[in-house]
Amino acid sequence: MRSLLAALTAVVLVASACSSGDSVPRFAVPDVTVGESQAILGWNMSVSNIRFDGDNVLVDVDASPSGDGPHADPKDLRFGLYGALAHPLEAPAIGSCRDITDLAVKPLSAPAPDRLTGTVCLGPQRDQSQVRGVYVYSTADRMPGTTTAFPAAFPVGLPAVNNDDSGLSLRTTSVDAFRADGSPVNPTDLGNPDAFTGGGYMLLGLEIDSVSTKYRDVAESRGGPTMVVMSPTLPVPGVSHACDVYGPSVLVLPERARDSVQMGVTLCVQGDINDALLYPTLSLIGTHAAVWTTDE
Repeated sequence: MRSLLAALTAVVLVASACSSGDSVPRFAVPDVTVGESQAILGWNMSVSNIRFDGDNVLVDVDASPSGDGPHADPKDLRFGLYGALAHPLEAPAIGSCRDITDLAVKPLSAPAPDRLTGTVCLGPQRDQSQVRGVYVYSTADRMPGTTTAFPAAFPVGLPAVNNDDSGLSLRTTSVDAFRADGSPVNPTDLGNPDAFTGGGYMLLGLEIDSVSTKYRDVAESRGGPTMVVMSPTLPVPGVSHACDVYGPSVLVLPERARDSVQMGVTLCVQGDINDALLYPTLSLIGTHAAVWTTDE
């Protein structure tokens, strides 16, 4: 009898351990169904009514503070489409609908310090079958001790990086630099002292990869995924509309069914042309995020 009880106890303990492990959200990102509410970044936030209108994905957001502590500044929040997309697609929480003039929507706004309400617009996204939901994160949210920074100067961009702290590998696929008026900057301009005056911006194409479950294990062990952030940047509208479209950051959040990361992304740095082209920085930072998924 004692042997039987010991065996049963061992089974219960193993089952409990497995249950506890399975309860950890994939990539340490909690998810609920679209229409439900969850606490994230000091907000109690609900995302509902995900819908498609032409090439745009629209979603309604409503949020209020989740406690007495601080909450993320709405200006720092970014929403993105979650799913098996060919390229990540994100937009700032405030100002995401500024280019959409033919839709009767009330863009997301902060009518009071303790309220967020309205519609977030994400697009263009023509393949609706790949969209599984929506995620949110803050570009100002940084897990202590998780930031690693690299130079990414024109015309080379980011040197190849294999970063064990994030579990990610990054390599540059394209580097395009421009003056504020849209005229291109060429590598031969590096010897021209008059070429780097005024404003400018640079678009950096990146391939981001991770082998098997390495990225998942890193994210879950520290409690959050990685965001890739370029600086310097400016709030929308910036030096170029291209920078408003591509943005300065991206959250590395594969669909939960995948154990690996394979994504191509373009990020923008902008401002003083010397800072944006000759002294830009790319940072890998651990952060917090939340996902709302469809019933499917």
